[in-house]
Amino acid sequence: MTDIKQELAKKAVKQEVKITKSMSIADMIKVLEPEIKKALPSVITPERFTRMALSSLNNTPKLAECSQMSYLSALLCAAQLGLEPNTSLGQAYLIPYNNKGKLECQFQLGYKGLIELVYRNDQVQTIQAQTVFENDFFEYELGLNSKLVHKPTLGDRGKIVLFYALFKLKNGGYGFEVVSKEDIDKHAAEYSKGVSSTYSPWKTNYEEMAKKTVIKRALKYAPLKTDFLRAVETDETIKSVIAPDMSELRSEIHNDPVDGEYMEVD
Repeated sequence: MTDIKQELAKKAVKQEVKITKSMSIADMIKVLEPEIKKALPSVITPERFTRMALSSLNNTPKLAECSQMSYLSALLCAAQLGLEPNTSLGQAYLIPYNNKGKLECQFQLGYKGLIELVYRNDQVQTIQAQTVFENDFFEYELGLNSKLVHKPTLGDRGKIVLFYALFKLKNGGYGFEVVSKEDIDKHAAEYSKGVSSTYSPWKTNYEEMAKKTVIKRALKYAPLKTDFLRAVETDETIKSVIAPDMSELRSEIHNDPVDGEYMEVD
């Protein structure tokens, strides 16, 4: 069923729609307005979508060099989730990536964007992530009587040693995850190819991206709704198709950062 939906989405976009590189973003949105309007949530108008596009381009000019459909698709991912991309809010990011000489746009959830999505689940009472430094007091135990204690020092906290995230449900259920800085860095290197890119939030907001990672791990144990899980699956994806539900589309390829190492991706 998903494959059929993807093919229909592709046909809907390709049908009598011609986009040229000379078009401005506003012109492209105008040409694709019927498809975009179908894909936008009711709270966002095409005019608002255009303003989001122009704002993201002003904040990250390199996005203008990305393939147009990958850019619009990433922007739609943010719009459908109701998140502002590439702003000081840190909700979502549109990141230019190089794939064999072709610049494409990747969508990434921000830490605050993930928190926003979590709190849309009526089962969640509390969700938080913290950074633990070497001079803090920290201990935890797993098992039937699990516990987690963190007392930040008031003086020099030293270097970062680990991160943890915890959640508590309204029914009293809870869970937490503890991850060392070394494991966070390994995760970033393996799953976020843009970790070395100037445009990557791993460069500009390292702690927040680390917290996002550990929250995603903690939430694997939480009974959250399917629509939330599908929304999270849009994180770190690249797409070049417009669809009524962008979360249903698979990421087309993993790409390499604009100014990181240029590795060939088959």
